[in-house]
Amino acid sequence: MSVSVKDTAAPAAAPAGQQPGAWLESLSRVLPSGLARRVLAVGDADRQRIEQDLHDGVQQRLTGLRIRLALAAESFQDRGDTDASAALNGFGEEVQQAIEEVRAVARGVYPLMLASEGLSAALVSASRYSAQPVTVSARGIRRCRPEVESAVYFTCLAAIDNAAKHAGPAEVYLRAWETAQALHFTIGDTGCGFDPNGIPSGAGLNNMHDRVAAVGGTLTVDSRPSQGTRVHGTVPDPWPGATAGRRPPGHRAAPPAALGGLSA
Repeated sequence: MSVSVKDTAAPAAAPAGQQPGAWLESLSRVLPSGLARRVLAVGDADRQRIEQDLHDGVQQRLTGLRIRLALAAESFQDRGDTDASAALNGFGEEVQQAIEEVRAVARGVYPLMLASEGLSAALVSASRYSAQPVTVSARGIRRCRPEVESAVYFTCLAAIDNAAKHAGPAEVYLRAWETAQALHFTIGDTGCGFDPNGIPSGAGLNNMHDRVAAVGGTLTVDSRPSQGTRVHGTVPDPWPGATAGRRPPGHRAAPPAALGGLSA
């Protein structure tokens, strides 16, 4: 079947009121899978560039200002002007708060740790900033293709965020592991759960499905009222040079419960 350029061309901009990331992810519903992956890869590259700009630009300038304010406060303190010193230290604390806010924005755009250290380290780091404690088990995962790492990372974050918003007081866990053929991940909670047949899928869940589907994976959601929610994803052959990188057919990965935990 042939596909025309008109059928596959993306709009020049996201529709009004829709976040660019969600718009990119929704493309996988209408584009061939290969093209959807390329579009998402471009979007992730832009996210990574923005994160680097925030880190190397705004954050570094704010850090320099914070240091200069501290030095000035110390100088006034030495001269006995405690009021000026206290005011400068107060300004410095506000600058430090701005630095933390920039870091939070950068993590949300594209975490530097995901690119430099991989999925396991990035998931553990992200769990520390969750609205509620998350137990993470993700040891022994090899580096995957960048688009796979990004898709799994942001899907896990979205699932954790959903648990924080909707599960109520609950234990939340995240497990990621690999077998010879695929990368697997599960986000679960012991919260209030819901009836999937009685509630239509929202934009958040649809975006999670789209992002995983764009890299050739599948996502399932299992939930029942009062029995918590479990989101499970699988991405086949996620590694660079997947055929050459496969483990021998006889290899058997440890089940998630046996993996060493990386708790936040």
